[in-house]
Amino acid sequence: MRMEWWILISVFAIATSILVFIPKNKMRLAVVAFLATQVITFLIGLVVVELGLLAYPVRLFASVNRTSFTYEYYAFPVVCAAFNVWYPHNQGKTIQLGYYVGFVSILTAIEVIIEKYTDLIEYIHWEWYITWVTIGIALFVVHQFCKWFFAKE
Repeated sequence: MRMEWWILISVFAIATSILVFIPKNKMRLAVVAFLATQVITFLIGLVVVELGLLAYPVRLFASVNRTSFTYEYYAFPVVCAAFNVWYPHNQGKTIQLGYYVGFVSILTAIEVIIEKYTDLIEYIHWEWYITWVTIGIALFVVHQFCKWFFAKE
């Protein structure tokens, strides 16, 4: 089995294990964040691939969709759910900004390594800083949506 398939299996295992650690009292927040992220990644992911900015040479469901099912529909939504569940609401703005920068930077670094050493993603007309900005925007939009959605609680 190619290294790419082992990475895909590992991503599913890690993402699923993250879900296990979400507290029961935060499960509704996690589900809303997960689904809201899927809406964003579904739309933006398709546009980016159809415009030829990115390619996913090795992917699940290759005959159905040219985006990365693993990242767009499972791994990133799980990370976004975790981001919202453990967001430091009661901390200062500096800590909250650091939380955003940390998440975005780690996800971008992982993607850049995967892009460089595997066939899971290929940058065509794309750069790491575009990934950094788009992940940051997605996390921000989903976080704001969750704050609005649960505002009356």
